[in-house]
Amino acid sequence: MTKLKSTKLPLAASFIVASALFTVGCSNDNQVKAVDRTEEAAALARVKALEAQAKALEEGMPEANSSFAPVGDSAAASASIKMPDESTIPDNELGDSIRRGLHLVNNTYTELPDHVGNRLNCTSCHLGNGSEAYAAPWNGLTGIFPIYRSRDARVNSLQERINGCFQRSMNGKPLDPTSDDMNAMIAYMGWLSQGIPVGVSPEGRGFVKVNNELEPNPENGKQLFAEKCALCHGDNGQGQYTDDGGYIYPAVAGADSFNDGAGMARTYKAAAFIKGKMPFGQGNTLSDQEAVDIASYFTQLDRPVKANKDKDWPKGGAPKDVRR
Repeated sequence: MTKLKSTKLPLAASFIVASALFTVGCSNDNQVKAVDRTEEAAALARVKALEAQAKALEEGMPEANSSFAPVGDSAAASASIKMPDESTIPDNELGDSIRRGLHLVNNTYTELPDHVGNRLNCTSCHLGNGSEAYAAPWNGLTGIFPIYRSRDARVNSLQERINGCFQRSMNGKPLDPTSDDMNAMIAYMGWLSQGIPVGVSPEGRGFVKVNNELEPNPENGKQLFAEKCALCHGDNGQGQYTDDGGYIYPAVAGADSFNDGAGMARTYKAAAFIKGKMPFGQGNTLSDQEAVDIASYFTQLDRPVKANKDKDWPKGGAPKDVRR
């Protein structure tokens, strides 16, 4: 295909700069404080950096009629997954929403009891306030969604993706997509995504890779679970809780855990999380085989059953470890 030359930035790149400019905004000289001036200057500096990133995207943009694809390894490598300094949360209504989102993801089952059917929080799996590399971080998600997902065989919004977690990982009920709480979670994810160009899937998104061709050995996994996991998660994966109902370590089995339609209930998906992050504070100390064996054991322990999971992957292509 002949590549058309243009002196203008591509559409998605323009969105990057426009979004950054929208964030900076315009100040009123009679109302702005000195500290606001400093913050505005820093924000303008970020705009210039984003303009340079946007220009670099021009060579890597997907064709207009193609499915979404990350825009290139160089952009992904430069995108950083970390939690921004909380001092960058604006002191206004948007900032209030961002702070509410941060509170919700860390206290999901106590703050949203009508929507959480177990005793987990979003950050039970999305570690580090949802901003830890290789622990399914949310950094950059607001620039990636909407996206086609084969499990639903349709394009999903970020709100739909979040509600999928409520119905599966939280074994609960979806939020109203237009609710203040949903908007707060989106606002928080947007704040985490600052500085990441639109369309970039940053290095560290998702989990580490494991060998999906390994044959699971759940009997070995049971022994390894007892040796390396039970101290925190309990002999039967039931978790540990404080007197007021909060957990010290989340349940990975039983009624207080995710249901069998959740991604973490799949052997190889769970093994990828275990490999990179478990035992807690000792990530990447297990072999792929050990991680697969442990996952093959605890994912098959009793847990809630997801209704209608037989309708997942309606166009085929389901991973081999999907629960039916």
